[in-house]
Amino acid sequence: MNSSVPYLIRAINEWILDNDCTPYMVVDATMDDVSVPLEFVKDGQIVLNIGPQAIRNLSISGEYVMFSGRFAGMAHEVYAPIGAVMGIITKENGEGMWFPRDEDESPEPTPDGPSPVDSSPVGSSSKDASAGGSGQKSKKGPPSLKVVK
Repeated sequence: MNSSVPYLIRAINEWILDNDCTPYMVVDATMDDVSVPLEFVKDGQIVLNIGPQAIRNLSISGEYVMFSGRFAGMAHEVYAPIGAVMGIITKENGEGMWFPRDEDESPEPTPDGPSPVDSSPVGSSSKDASAGGSGQKSKKGPPSLKVVK
């Protein structure tokens, strides 16, 4: 069977938008074929605003997620294989879905986690969210989000 991840990304994105929230996609920037602005990568991860006000030409296929966005005023084509997508969550409250990761594929999230990147044409967002984990080796699970002011 095909991977359910691209279907879930599309569905969760639609659900987030239907609830008037901002969808953030967390990507493992260390994986092969990922094309993101490297200056915004933190701890091997990048958090991207994929809301329709922030990006253009969002395409979620069975193989990849691709869109055009602006980062610090510079246009950039973002490309991430489906296997590099770690999760899709809301900016406002962290609700969403994290996808299972093989430990060999990605670095362990840090307590500070990556900072989100707002790819909107007007610049960065005023609120930040960060994805992080417990930092304990014995407790595994998806990273959690918290609002940082």
